[in-house]
Amino acid sequence: MSNQDYQAKNAWLEMKESEVEEIFTFNREYGQFLQANKTELEFVKSTVKLLEAEGFKELESYSSLKTGDKFFKVNRDRAIIAAVMGEKPLTAGIHIVGAHIDSPRIDLKTNPLSEEEGLVYFNTHYYGGIKKYQWVGIPLALHGIVVKEDGSKVEISIGEQKDDPVFFISDLLPHLGREQMEKKMSEGISGEQLNLIIGSIPAQKTSSEKESKEQVRKAILKLLDEQYGISGQDLIGADLQVVPAFRVQDVGFDRGLLAGYGHDDRVCSYTALKALIDIEKPNNTAMTLLVDKEEIGSMGNGGMQSRFFENTVAEMVNLSQESYSDLILRRVIERSKALSADVAAAFDPSFPDVYAKNNTPYLGRGIALIKYTGARGKSGTSEARAEFMAEVRNLFSRSGVIWQVGEMGKVDQGGGGTIAQFLANYNMDVLDCGPAVLAMHAPYEVVSKVDVYNTYLAYHVFFEK
Repeated sequence: MSNQDYQAKNAWLEMKESEVEEIFTFNREYGQFLQANKTELEFVKSTVKLLEAEGFKELESYSSLKTGDKFFKVNRDRAIIAAVMGEKPLTAGIHIVGAHIDSPRIDLKTNPLSEEEGLVYFNTHYYGGIKKYQWVGIPLALHGIVVKEDGSKVEISIGEQKDDPVFFISDLLPHLGREQMEKKMSEGISGEQLNLIIGSIPAQKTSSEKESKEQVRKAILKLLDEQYGISGQDLIGADLQVVPAFRVQDVGFDRGLLAGYGHDDRVCSYTALKALIDIEKPNNTAMTLLVDKEEIGSMGNGGMQSRFFENTVAEMVNLSQESYSDLILRRVIERSKALSADVAAAFDPSFPDVYAKNNTPYLGRGIALIKYTGARGKSGTSEARAEFMAEVRNLFSRSGVIWQVGEMGKVDQGGGGTIAQFLANYNMDVLDCGPAVLAMHAPYEVVSKVDVYNTYLAYHVFFEK
């Protein structure tokens, strides 16, 4: 019988010298993927390319499924499931690692274009839990799609290349900001002030034209038509997202940390994807489930509360069983086990008062196991059973994965949620686990490279064993 006490370990000190090089290589590839995919649309598109290069095929191309078959299914270009059929029958249950691919950002309003005093703006509506003051005075990029009148799509990505323009949300200068700075931080910048500057040069009018109040707007519409074939009406309801134009970069002299936009939750999405790709014939069928809309409650047909997951498993049952029945589908899902792959709030020595030190994950101490999330008395959490918590913990320990435990700050201080509660609604066992993140939901977040690597190892052994 072991009497070993729990103590989180510094993961760097537990890594073999040969593993350190692998850690940096893995994070370099992850950083490149993160840089190239700042929206869920881009993430899904790149994921399909990556999966196809590794021999995965669309689920619809199979007439039946057998051990070792690799497939994926895309949901409206904004969510994706990938899986490898296991040695055991599907009725033994699926091992699922589920994550979300959306991140806090700023969206365009339905009718976004306006002009005020010689400046043309895109008016916006923020998405997810952001601190609005963090999004002013920084370089911003524009990503997404515009659907034209004929149904064709125009893909937009402006602000990422060296010669691209960037966009900007202005803030009040300190010389005139006395009243602003006396407000609460949450009120210093309002949602209606998050207006994106997109132009300032007026159209040249001919001698016969009368003076127009919106000559800059006119010039911008002409530019959009000439460069992108987009009209003002095409902008109505377009899926255009405003994201930081920052590049993913190493942090610190030792380069042990990685800064970038969207670690929450693309760090878990990428590691879950790579873990799935790197297995051949798992015991149980292995599935990576990547969904949209978690930051706003997992609603909508791309979110975890849609029927996408359930419908895909139904197709898997139909292709792998002699006969399909709803009862078989229910048994497969109920016998499944899932890791809700989402990031945790890393202890920040600059703000120690909001954390409970013994129950807080730290940078550089491996993947964090989160038994429950929620807020105000665990409201909104699924809370993993002790049996499943022990099963996962012991699996990681036996497999050499460095792990720690944590919660989302002190009791009554705050809280949060993940897709775990929606997976648990199917009566399967679910545990939240992912790397700790510094400055979560900021335009620029930080993770530890050794935690990212151990997250990959954790998801891999969960699939494999």
